[in-house]
Amino acid sequence: MHVVVALARVGYVAALAVLGLYGLHRLFLTLAAMGRARRDPVPPWADGEPDMPVVTVQIPLYNERHVAARAIDAACALAWPNARLEVQILDDSTDDTTAICAERAAFHRARGIDVRHLHRDSRTGFKAGALAAGLACARGEIVAVIDADFVLPADFLARTAGYFRDPEVGMVQARWEHLNRNASLLTEVQAVILDGHFAIEQRARHQLGRGFNFNGTAGLWRRQAIIDAGGWQADTLTEDLDLSYRALLAGWRFEYVNDVTAPAELPADINAFKSQQFRWAKGSVEVARKVLWPVVRSPLRWPVKVEAAMHLTQNLPYLWTLLLIVCAVPALLGSPDSVPAMWDIGLALATTGTFGLYAGVAQRALGRRGGLWRGLVMLPAVIAVMAGMAVAQARAVWLGLVGRPSPFVRTPKRGDAARHLCYRARPDGTARFELALALTFATATAWAVSAGRLACVPIFATFFAGFAYVGKSSIEARRKK
Repeated sequence: MHVVVALARVGYVAALAVLGLYGLHRLFLTLAAMGRARRDPVPPWADGEPDMPVVTVQIPLYNERHVAARAIDAACALAWPNARLEVQILDDSTDDTTAICAERAAFHRARGIDVRHLHRDSRTGFKAGALAAGLACARGEIVAVIDADFVLPADFLARTAGYFRDPEVGMVQARWEHLNRNASLLTEVQAVILDGHFAIEQRARHQLGRGFNFNGTAGLWRRQAIIDAGGWQADTLTEDLDLSYRALLAGWRFEYVNDVTAPAELPADINAFKSQQFRWAKGSVEVARKVLWPVVRSPLRWPVKVEAAMHLTQNLPYLWTLLLIVCAVPALLGSPDSVPAMWDIGLALATTGTFGLYAGVAQRALGRRGGLWRGLVMLPAVIAVMAGMAVAQARAVWLGLVGRPSPFVRTPKRGDAARHLCYRARPDGTARFELALALTFATATAWAVSAGRLACVPIFATFFAGFAYVGKSSIEARRKK
């Protein structure tokens, strides 16, 4: 029994140490993002300028009946001369989305807008394949990629395309906003996490000159940068991250524009969120396997290489989180000392504490109501949901590490449709395990209270809340018609 406790203790502290390392990196980015951005005003192109570029707006979609028309209409309403604007609807759909796309394309062509509806009978290469097929016949030297759930503001191109006056700029990324931010606890948690990614991570990496990634949508590419990087490739689930690092290796520079936003829909139920996060986590590991060694061997500056390593491996901590979860009960309840050691407290602050500052600073930077305090208030819910996702995400990371292929599963979009008309994500099969862990931590919480181990209660209660919420929500979402 003592051996089991000792091994659990080693695993618990080791997991905290790794999570603490990534937490300190998060703190570094947070402090960097707090610095004032130095940016010269970028003059927009004036209508009629001879060198005003042709822009192709690509809308890749697959079975998006609830949002397709909205996305197409927004793209066709962009403030850009019709003669220099092309809209490509890259449609791989197998349902009535194709008819909707055809109708909207015909409507806008009648208004003088160059709209092309490109329908493929097979999803070869999934999203990357659709983008590559569209690029092959695109008119634009600048290509904007917009997912179907995004609604572009009319001035989007006017406020972003000007950065391509600099011939070294290969990509411009705008910030995401959220159409259904306050729809539920789940969407609020997602919004806090994404706000941190954009207002802290993307902004800090850009300000430090350490490279950052295209987020798959709400961004623009110079066509030549895509070509120089080897084009869109479908051998990972995150074709956007993959192309970003290959373009970085090809010598292109990126611009992140924090004050230009593109609102989009957040996944409305837990299974849709799991599906999205699985793709992002597994895809990032696949990209790390593909490009991290070339980055290390490249002539890029060492700070860029270090940042790339931290960025591309940022989902590996889910494996360590799972180890922490497995070891937590025997390590804490099996120890004769009911009070965590100082190193436990320090490592815990390096994980949850830094995330609280990260979330709070992001909320303040974006001018959210409540600012810093809003981020801190949301911290328990964010930590609980992230802990509850650990099983599903650890599975995604492991599959990425061993190189097992997975299909590209698009995240279901709800739009303004009634609940019973929505597409639904398939469950990932982890719900029962999550509920079993919830029961385990409920028992451990009660045991800790009865034994006077009150220092363990917040840890166990957080895991219980996270696994109970994620597991229960997964089953409920699956049962809804």
